[in-house]
Amino acid sequence: MGRRSKSVRREPNFDVGVPNRELRADSRDRLAGTDNDERRVTKGARKRTRAANPAPEKPQPRTAEKKGRRRSVFGRMVYWSAVLALWGVIAGIALVAWVGAHLPAIQSLEVPKRPPSIQIAGTDGRILAVRGDSGVSAKVKDLPRYVAQAFIAIEDRRFHSHFGVDPIGIARAAIANLLRRGVSQGGSTLTQQLAKNLFLTQDRTFTRKLQELVLALWLERKFTKDEILELYLNRVYFGAGAYGVEAAAQRYFGKHARDMNLQEAAMLAGLVRSPSRLAPTRNPNGAERRAQVVISAMADAGFISDKAAKVAIAQPAHALKQKTTGSINYVADWIMDVLDDMVGRVEDDIVVETSIDPALQLLAEQALSEELAMRGGKFGVEQGAIVAMSPDGAIRAMIGGRDYSESQFNRAVAAKRQPGSAFKPFVYLTALERGLTPETVREDKPIVIKGWRPENYTREYYGPVTLTQALAMSLNTVAVRLALEFGPTAVMRTAHRLGIASKLEPNASLALGTSEVSVLEMASAFATFANNGMAIAPHVVESVRGKDGKVRYQRRPQSLGQVIEPRYVAMMNVMMQETLLTGTGRKADLAGRPAAGKTGTSQDFRDGWFVGYTAQLVTAVWLGNDDSSPTKKMTGGGLPSEIWARFMKNAHRNVPVASLPGVHGGIALPYPGSQTQSYGQGAPIPPGSIEKPVPPGSIPGRATPASATRNDGMDSWLLDRLLGRR
Repeated sequence: MGRRSKSVRREPNFDVGVPNRELRADSRDRLAGTDNDERRVTKGARKRTRAANPAPEKPQPRTAEKKGRRRSVFGRMVYWSAVLALWGVIAGIALVAWVGAHLPAIQSLEVPKRPPSIQIAGTDGRILAVRGDSGVSAKVKDLPRYVAQAFIAIEDRRFHSHFGVDPIGIARAAIANLLRRGVSQGGSTLTQQLAKNLFLTQDRTFTRKLQELVLALWLERKFTKDEILELYLNRVYFGAGAYGVEAAAQRYFGKHARDMNLQEAAMLAGLVRSPSRLAPTRNPNGAERRAQVVISAMADAGFISDKAAKVAIAQPAHALKQKTTGSINYVADWIMDVLDDMVGRVEDDIVVETSIDPALQLLAEQALSEELAMRGGKFGVEQGAIVAMSPDGAIRAMIGGRDYSESQFNRAVAAKRQPGSAFKPFVYLTALERGLTPETVREDKPIVIKGWRPENYTREYYGPVTLTQALAMSLNTVAVRLALEFGPTAVMRTAHRLGIASKLEPNASLALGTSEVSVLEMASAFATFANNGMAIAPHVVESVRGKDGKVRYQRRPQSLGQVIEPRYVAMMNVMMQETLLTGTGRKADLAGRPAAGKTGTSQDFRDGWFVGYTAQLVTAVWLGNDDSSPTKKMTGGGLPSEIWARFMKNAHRNVPVASLPGVHGGIALPYPGSQTQSYGQGAPIPPGSIEKPVPPGSIPGRATPASATRNDGMDSWLLDRLLGRR
């Protein structure tokens, strides 16, 4: 066994007590490939060392830090803006697609042809009014350059550069509206306005606006700018029933559009925003101010020089003075309401031939408007209506209000008002048909019906009076007694038989006209007294023909039968003739021409009526206020009777004098129960009958007013004279 060599034994030395000595393996004691681990360990040790012995750090510059933060915020803003923009584009595309899906297929869209022209002619063949399209259009190439420029300057200055929708104009209008906190500007282009006029309604909804945008894009793609402008000028509304620049030029200036000057073109361009409010026939000052704005806009756009603008502003355009209040438009509107029932849907140009006599229409219009202008304020009355017709029901004149431009409501047809004592002839006819006569006596004395006390205006009672006297003096108590004697239902049926179509309440007060009726109904019912008792159907349309002359409707005479026996017609004509000669309607006397009628005044003087007739013409006049407010004690025997007389006197010029049915030369035919064979001037007067007419000027003072529960204003002096007390 060999001898082992001795080796020196080495013990580990931990150097206890030696500071800052680390116990760690040397790199030579590690396996190969562990350099990275060493570096990590070394790095960790350095971190621990720095944590134990922190050294002062070198300060970083703050400017760089702020720049970094700003860069970060700006980046986020750009990012989210891009995201929002992308979603906005997607939402916009989806919205346009949705709107497009709710429109007719674009490829099937066509510009609708213009509305048909409906010309309304009078008895002389002259065109009185036009509805629908005027049938005339203007070519842009034939118009002065400033006509189109006026519309572009005020409505769409970028018309020739945008694609149907003007984003710049929309943004500008939005900013202006936001600054003014209201809608002061609009962003619609001419193309958008045309799209609305051609295809859409006037509703102000978001959906309709989107549809307008889509259709504007389609129009721009399909038509040239000049074609769009021409369509616009010929379809836009200018007020006063004028569609298109040609119709407006003729309506307001009495000339063709090609002959307008700069000022007139500017005035028409200014009407587009608010045609009803700014129509020069209604608001000349407003139309002139708006035209000045248009002229300034044209100068600002470079279409005209500043010098030309100053000259145009200094010499403004003026619309033609209107010779009438446009009353024929009441007739035209009524015809449009009934036309479909005659010819169906109107798709082509037609001419409607009517029974309207232009001369009588003008006379009625002047009588109403001029008398109201002169004395309407005195009596506290603002409105009125007139219907004049031949005894066979052909309407010769119709006035639905004092001024059509101020109110298009037709009071002659659509308004229902209390007729007051004008309803009493139906009561007396009911009594005559049941055996009474004009000389039948009834007691005029107080009466009480379930607490209701109808009384005469003077609060006087005259005891026994004949029916003729009671009707002429409009004594309320006698009318109520007759209604109770034969029953309110019988009176109601009589009125309906004669042509009253409105609902009537069959009570005692019906005798005093407390149920509401129209002016047209009253004229129609009284026509039966003028035509010897024949029922009539009021009418205004005689025929309808196309422009090619083909007749599409022709009214045929029709007999509706006898609704009053001739003998009762004669009695009623004698009784109502006395109303004009010595009764409440003395102001309606036609001085030698046989006429008859009845006054009417409703409760609290709210309505004044006179309905009367000759052998050739029946006319009803109503005056009152639209809100049914009381007038200043206006009675039917006052202003309504005077308007009726003025119209009827002028209407009967050069018309032969004719007797009323059953009355010849002022003498009535005999009827059962009469005490003599004749009545009237120059004939014997039976005992107790009416005396001869009081000579003009012999009645002192004016007639006393009345209400529906009082009589129509017979002064006591005349009452005593009629009753033989003086």
